Parts: sequence; structure tokens; C-alpha cells
Amino acid sequence: MRLILAAALAASLASAPAIAQTLPGAPVASRVTAGTYPVDAAHTQVTWQVNHMGFTMLEGQFGASDGTLTIDPARPAATTVDVTFKIDDLSVTSAAFAKHLKSADFFDVANHPTARFISTSVKPSGNTAVITGNLTIKGITKPVTLNATFIGAGANPMSKKLNIGFRATGSIKRSDFGLGMAVPVVSDKVDLTINAAFAAQ
Repeated sequence: MRLILAAALAASLASAPAIAQTLPGAPVASRVTAGTYPVDAAHTQVTWQVNHMGFTMLEGQFGASDGTLTIDPARPAATTVDVTFKIDDLSVTSAAFAKHLKSADFFDVANHPTARFISTSVKPSGNTAVITGNLTIKGITKPVTLNATFIGAGANPMSKKLNIGFRATGSIKRSDFGLGMAVPVVSDKVDLTINAAFAAQ
């Protein structure tokens, strides 16, 4: 009897009409209204990755504390981004590792609790762009190039406000910012992945 019921249920589910799953956001430029948008700190983060002695890849993450996106779909090259990240609130999987990263050996968060990226140039191409800007870590400012992709825009169904999101990748050298132990203990190259969200107020 149970087998008959199970078979009947499976057949019923298989024949049921599919329900479309449409997300509120989509990479459609016409959804974006020109203006300046504050960063959505709850949904913005930088993930970094380094090679540890050639044995493992280590990752960590920072959240955003402040920032803005100024954008006009009619003039995408005039877009500007300015975001501050909370280095003193970094996230890794070990408390001891986090403590070491926050020490003077690495980020020295007692004296430099935040990092900041300010764009200087945006070169758009469809839904992608090359963003050049200045990154400041530990009081040291260096130029950085990011490859960004427009993930989507649309009305947030919870707040009813316009949300805009991007994903960007790039890399920096630890040695440029005085971050930690010399190669080969940890790779000098640090790969970055940035998920940046902005929301109308």
C-alpha cells in the first residue's frame, strides 16, 4: 500500500506545472536610476585568498562599514565607487589566526582598523567594467585594478527600494602594504573577490 501511495505521489509531482522562480534583480541597466547610493553593509564583502606554504589556500573576509556608488546609466564611465572595509572585524575560521592577522605583524588593526577603496577610472563594456582605483591598507595607498560584473538591479521586495549589485575580482601584493611574513611562508599575491551591494534610502 505504501509503495502504491509513494508511486502516486511521485507521478502527481512529476505532472504538476513548474513554478517559475524569478529573482527580483537582473543585470538590466534601465532599472538603475541615476544617483548616489549608500553601500549595503549587510550584503557587501571582500574575500581574500593566499597560498600558505604551497600546502593550502587560506581565505578570509571583510565586511563594509561605509561607502557610496554614484552612477548614471547614461554615463557609465562617470561612475564612482568609494567603500570602506572593517579590517578590525575580519572573519576567518580560527580565533588564533584572526588574532594573529589583527596584530602588528599583519593588519595592525589597533592603529589601522579600516581599509578604503576609491575609484579613479571606470571603463565599461556592456555589463562588465574595468575599475581602477586607490586602495589604502595600513596607511599605505596603492593603485589597484578590478574586473567588475554588473550582477543586477531591481526593487528589493522587502524594502521596496532599488538595490544594485556588482561582483569584482583582482589581486594585490602583500609586500606593497607591509602585510605580514615574507615569501615563501605565505604567497605575496593575494586574490580578491568583492561582492558589492548598494541600496536606495
